[in-house]
Amino acid sequence: MTTISMLIDGANVQAERGATFERRNPLDGTVATTAPAAGVADARRAVDAAARAFPAWAATSPGQRRALLLKAAEALGARQQAFAEAVAAETGGSAMWAGFNVHLAQGMLLEAAAMTTQIAGEVIPSDVPGSLAMGVRQPAGVVLGMAPWNAPIILGVRALALPLACGNTVVLKGSELCPATHGLIVQALQEAGLPAGVVNYVTNAPADAPAVVEAMIEHPAVRRVNFTGSTRVGRIIAQMCARHLKPAVLELGGKAPLVVLDDADIGAAVDGAAFGAFANSGQICMSTERIIVDQAVADEFVSRLAAKASALPLGDPRKGPVVLGSVVDMSTVHRCNELIDDALAKGARLLCGGKADSTLMPATLLDHVTPEMRIFREESFGPVKPVIRVKGVEQAIAVANDSEYGLSAAVFGRDSARAFTVAQRIESGICHVNGPTVHDEAQMPFGGVKASGYGRFGGKAGIHEFTELRWMTLQTTPRHYPF
Repeated sequence: MTTISMLIDGANVQAERGATFERRNPLDGTVATTAPAAGVADARRAVDAAARAFPAWAATSPGQRRALLLKAAEALGARQQAFAEAVAAETGGSAMWAGFNVHLAQGMLLEAAAMTTQIAGEVIPSDVPGSLAMGVRQPAGVVLGMAPWNAPIILGVRALALPLACGNTVVLKGSELCPATHGLIVQALQEAGLPAGVVNYVTNAPADAPAVVEAMIEHPAVRRVNFTGSTRVGRIIAQMCARHLKPAVLELGGKAPLVVLDDADIGAAVDGAAFGAFANSGQICMSTERIIVDQAVADEFVSRLAAKASALPLGDPRKGPVVLGSVVDMSTVHRCNELIDDALAKGARLLCGGKADSTLMPATLLDHVTPEMRIFREESFGPVKPVIRVKGVEQAIAVANDSEYGLSAAVFGRDSARAFTVAQRIESGICHVNGPTVHDEAQMPFGGVKASGYGRFGGKAGIHEFTELRWMTLQTTPRHYPF
């Protein structure tokens, strides 16, 4: 069992009232982490600390911020074993998944370090003689970041890396399901030498989340909010932000389609589908959630994908290397079992896997899925995936777009121009041609459309989100006035 602290104003602290909560391992129910259960007063203290630290941090040079972020990337990488142990204990994720998280999160810190000198404005021609008019980007203030449990290191770092690079201070609200994992990120930033109050870390019991989050969003010093999580909770966050006129970046649920055209390289499509569908047991916002296959190649594709999925190693990640570890809790098992029952009752065919009675869930594929089945539209967020057979490009595009979500997508086809044209017509913030739906790079504009949220993390798009654009002028000659 791990006992952790919060970080407020550079000090490791417990909740003001001394309350704690437990996160239990999803496989055996043992206590993985005991963490502080912050209340409203703790949340406000964290924002106050970030507000006090903001002027000095905003005034630091790009080179100073870069140097600290580079140190943080090194300190994060040095904790890889600790991250692997925390991920396995708190969420049941595999060592492979934890290692991938650390690698990409390091890249995010390195990219944020590089972006400190890319926060550029522009000179805008003015009709006023002698007026030097500029669009100037400046740090916004305190940024509240809320990260989920499923890709905990990647998404925890993403919530704070670019905001820090832009000169903002940050309060990170850790997930109730992985407080120790998120705490390791904050430890790495502390070790790098960030000044007190620049990064603050708050943990809370699940029941206290609404009050803690609203206390921080309504705090006058909070100028930006970013949240990654479910669409259900994202709508609540959006409503809170709207009430207090706070800009938000929301990366929410997904039902990512992977389209296999009739001219696809079947081997490449099978590999991309297996990775996208079953990495981290399908618990990724970009996970392939609908495998849409042209009927001309469906039989071969389905046969090969089922064989590959059946062979994926499944087991307790604390006992050795696996591809499929534990899912996060039994509610995932119950949801996926219900989706399987519903699909089979309505005519789907089980290709591999099946219902589970523990959080060790096998890779499961359901063929001949139709719109009447729940799994056609509902996010499984687990290793249970539907195959939908279509006839021709137009039907493939129609099925791909028949969803409230629009985060990631993929199209496989040997005629790259044709495949790219299909990709252009899919309603999603991200689409990859001849690549998996699960793909992320720190410099890319990451985000969705429709019920998958709004705003973009990453690169220059992220700079746009986490800075204020100000119009400023300098009058260089005497100005004429009408009176």
